[in-house]
Amino acid sequence: MTRSKVEFANAQGQNLAGLLELPGQGKPYAMALFAHCFTCGKDIAAASRIGRALVKQGIGVLRFDFTGLGSSDGDFGNTNFSSNIEDLLAAGEFLKQHYEAPRMIIGHSLGGAAVLAAAQRMPSLEAVATIGAPATAHHVQHLFDSKADEIRESGEAEVTLAGRTFNVKSQMLDDLVQWNTPDHIGNLRKALIIFHSPIDEVVGINEAATIYQAAKHPKSFISLDNADHLLSRAADAEYVADMLVAWSSRYL
Repeated sequence: MTRSKVEFANAQGQNLAGLLELPGQGKPYAMALFAHCFTCGKDIAAASRIGRALVKQGIGVLRFDFTGLGSSDGDFGNTNFSSNIEDLLAAGEFLKQHYEAPRMIIGHSLGGAAVLAAAQRMPSLEAVATIGAPATAHHVQHLFDSKADEIRESGEAEVTLAGRTFNVKSQMLDDLVQWNTPDHIGNLRKALIIFHSPIDEVVGINEAATIYQAAKHPKSFISLDNADHLLSRAADAEYVADMLVAWSSRYL
């Protein structure tokens, strides 16, 4: 396969860093967009492994760092769930202009909640996949509980997330409140597949049930058995990719 570093502008004109992977020979039969988990980046192991496995099956994949993360420009403190959605739309537009509009979108963890919100604004999409995703962005509200009062009073505060310190502003908390229901999932009008581990300790399996109940058919659910939230075992990521290819062949 071929790998290319790419850059494209978000809604604020800041450059977002992406990695585009394509089959080594011939044109991919579809393009896919991958959204990583909260505070992670495009190079997290699960994203890399799933992307590579999809490319081997003839699907081109673009994964990128959200604003303020990884190699992308911007300040994480100025971002929120809504800006993540806008970043996804910008990535889709980049693919449309320079390669081919994405027909599949995949979101891991909070990235999954983001693709569920963004997908209905991307008419080229035919297939949507979530991996260990919460039904709504409000699920991560608890990560800020210990600093919520300080954030509200001072307008911002430093919060430790996944072992790293981020500056979080009150706009983040306000935005999470706005995205606290799964009502929009019923308006997807795309084929949906939900991957979730019943022993996921970060995002409980009940979130997958909420997504499934809110969505309309065609919808599918695949249990990831004893996989952890980050799909740290290569075999789990490759299993997701294999199932994605088999499932999406009906819709792409």
